[in-house]
Amino acid sequence: MGEPLKAEFQVLDERFRRVDGDALVEELHTGCRWTEGPAYFPAGRYLLFSDIPNDRMLRWDETTGAVGVFRSPAGYANGHAVDRRGRLVSCEHGNRRVTRTEPDGSITVLADRYDGKKFNSPNDVVEHSDGSIWFTDPSYGIDSDYEGHRADSEIGACHVYRIDPSGEVRIVAGDFERPNGLAFSADESQLYIVDTRRKHVRRFDVAEGGKLSGGNEFATCDAGSFDGLRLDDKGRVWVAAHDGLHCFDPDGTLIGKLRLPQIVSNLTFGGPKRNHLFITATTSVYAIRVNVNGVRYP
Repeated sequence: MGEPLKAEFQVLDERFRRVDGDALVEELHTGCRWTEGPAYFPAGRYLLFSDIPNDRMLRWDETTGAVGVFRSPAGYANGHAVDRRGRLVSCEHGNRRVTRTEPDGSITVLADRYDGKKFNSPNDVVEHSDGSIWFTDPSYGIDSDYEGHRADSEIGACHVYRIDPSGEVRIVAGDFERPNGLAFSADESQLYIVDTRRKHVRRFDVAEGGKLSGGNEFATCDAGSFDGLRLDDKGRVWVAAHDGLHCFDPDGTLIGKLRLPQIVSNLTFGGPKRNHLFITATTSVYAIRVNVNGVRYP
């Protein structure tokens, strides 16, 4: 664990004035190659995250501060989610699949193909209250051997998918270049999805049965590209970027940033009050308690 960093909240709009918290940002762990996919488990008070190029998943224990290997090899896992039954859902670049880790440690494959063709490299994942699993499938894990296994795309494009509770897989958004982070609004009526290649976030309306409409540009990135994103309970959208986290009001205005010294890949809200912000950034994982709370889903 490194020395704490001064928390640098950049206020761009008065609506961002009261979101700060701790004066310092903690470095929970460092020495990775590219950290991703933070997922907080409240029952065990621990954080899981990926170190993709090293093909491992790590576990930070909130009660002791210790960090250890959770799984290695890990299928070059990237994004993770905790479903409503407290189980781990993972996107695996190397195995080109979405899996669920059961309470006994066994792994269930939720999906590894669409229309008989292998996915590219599932990237980030969320669960809907109807039990469906939504995930993005860019090509980063097959572009080279660094974050997976070099291969040609069998599908030939990068889409956003929905796995129905029955196991049926379908494309819900097919006009992305590199779909990445995604998150639902608190009432699940809207879905925000990053297109990293186009450097923007799009906002879709979600209808019954998981059909999407709209998809207009919600926000653009002014520092590198966007990656993962999450919402707080005021509807603000927090997005990972090259200079830290960008915070957008529900109307799409960039109201502020939490600046960090490394390129940020992803984030999640954790802790018993969902006000402990965990951030994966290049070689390190950071944490800070803030004056906002992550969204609580139905």
